[in-house]
Amino acid sequence: MSRIFDIVVIGGGMAGFSAAAELSETHKVCVVERESQAGYHSTGRSAATFVPSYGPASIQALARASEAFFEAAPNDFAAAPLLSPRGEVMMVGPGDESHMAEGQALGLRPLPLDELKQKVPLMKTEALIAALSDDHARDLDVDLLLQGYMKLFRARGGTVLTKAEVTGFTRHYGAWQVQTSDGDLSSSMVVNAAGAWATPIAGLAKAQAIEVTPKRRSAVLLDLPASANVDQWPLCFGAGETFYFKPMGGKLMLSPADATPVDPHDAWADDMALAEAVEKFQNVIDFEVTHIGHTWGGLRSFAEDGNPVVGFDEQVDNFFWLAGQGGYGIQTATALSRLSAALIDGQQMPEDIAAQGLELATISPTR
Repeated sequence: MSRIFDIVVIGGGMAGFSAAAELSETHKVCVVERESQAGYHSTGRSAATFVPSYGPASIQALARASEAFFEAAPNDFAAAPLLSPRGEVMMVGPGDESHMAEGQALGLRPLPLDELKQKVPLMKTEALIAALSDDHARDLDVDLLLQGYMKLFRARGGTVLTKAEVTGFTRHYGAWQVQTSDGDLSSSMVVNAAGAWATPIAGLAKAQAIEVTPKRRSAVLLDLPASANVDQWPLCFGAGETFYFKPMGGKLMLSPADATPVDPHDAWADDMALAEAVEKFQNVIDFEVTHIGHTWGGLRSFAEDGNPVVGFDEQVDNFFWLAGQGGYGIQTATALSRLSAALIDGQQMPEDIAAQGLELATISPTR
């Protein structure tokens, strides 16, 4: 394998592979991943929902700009649809009234409680005072999307290096020497798509000290009776995003929507947070949880202002940030990858992304 590339992308999750696939059309690119498989951390543990009204303005713009591709990806990219109907419901209990205006401002419509009961037959509607619905929310097939980008990347001649932890950087005659546990690589440019490890990677490169904080999110799979028909349920969340549940593979995934700052690591679930989520779940669903199934934790990484960090570092040359996507990295991946490729090639923001109102200043590392 050649060790000399135009671009080395650090991080083999959705951000890294989608950007690498775009860049490999015109550049020789290598993706470096510390784990033995792609998408091991945040990507592989995503709740897999496309909700374009979710998140700060920059995220909403990027999600809207990604939607057309998700709706009509080429057959050679994905053999099945990336999106499928789901819908989401905000459950409003006593004391949660202040959140109703927030939901309506995001386009959620009032949902009569008797209609909610039809959608979720086990819902204790007597425990709620109102509900809001977003029929536009859809499931997004994360694995199919990631595999599509990986296939495209390889078809364009891209190189993948797994089980290779980045241990340092040096500069030699203007080129980056990327030191890894599997040997050194040379490239003109480095893309930092390292997710929860983005800040430590930047530190190794002596780039800007931008704090991208990993936050743990816990989840558990629950078995409900077949008669509950959970596959047809919408995603339901407590007002203020205090917990949520959604169908997943014939079971019901429940999360406390926790966001606990942690150091980057192979995350696991917070049992106490899950216990609190189970209690909230039983307050609104007529089902007693007597068995806890498979549990897991994932890391969602945020900059302080909640916006992603995308653009060239101002402290070192040819070091590009693609990090801090928070819990929105999957639904913004297509637009972010095309935007990153354009900026790296010295081009303007793609017109369709600009048309959604994205302001580069809000996501720039120099903000």
